[in-house]
Amino acid sequence: MSKRCLKHLLIFLRKVYKSAQKDATVWRKPSDEFSGYLYKAEGVVEDVTNRIVDHIRPGPYRLDWDSLMTTMDIMETFEENCCVMRYTTAGQLWNIIAPREFVDFSYTTSYEDGLLTCGISLDYGEVRPNFVRGFNHPCGWFCVPLKDYPSHSLLTGYIQTELRGMLPQSAVDTAMSSTLANFYSDLKKALKT
Repeated sequence: MSKRCLKHLLIFLRKVYKSAQKDATVWRKPSDEFSGYLYKAEGVVEDVTNRIVDHIRPGPYRLDWDSLMTTMDIMETFEENCCVMRYTTAGQLWNIIAPREFVDFSYTTSYEDGLLTCGISLDYGEVRPNFVRGFNHPCGWFCVPLKDYPSHSLLTGYIQTELRGMLPQSAVDTAMSSTLANFYSDLKKALKT
């Protein structure tokens, strides 16, 4: 793909991202874990904390609504809220970013007044053919009820995904920002059903 074509694609995707921003705000700063960025996403979701986290953590709901996730397998379960999962994601930016595979340790627990679901990638098993193995540095989603509106929750995510492979940083930044903003709008749609 030519540099000019990539430039126009990134301009288009930034416009799409800005339209999705009504559901969430996304920030970034250099990560202390690797040479990429720590992304913070935050938005208010109209639902109770437990139901929101049930849709985010590994389990039966996630594949039904998360448009980026294509497969999810629980590889090992240690206790009710603790597992190793393998999942794949769709290609992004017209497959400039090829499909990725991740193997993560995931743990969900009560935290202060809400819930925390967190994870980190593991070196585990062979990479599936036609995928690039990505790596999630320590990350998590905090979900707490709003004090004045208990039927609404504040959902905050801290994501440090190393996509790996030969990718321009501008493509990674655009993909991460738009993916996180779309995550909120897709989640809100799923919770309304």
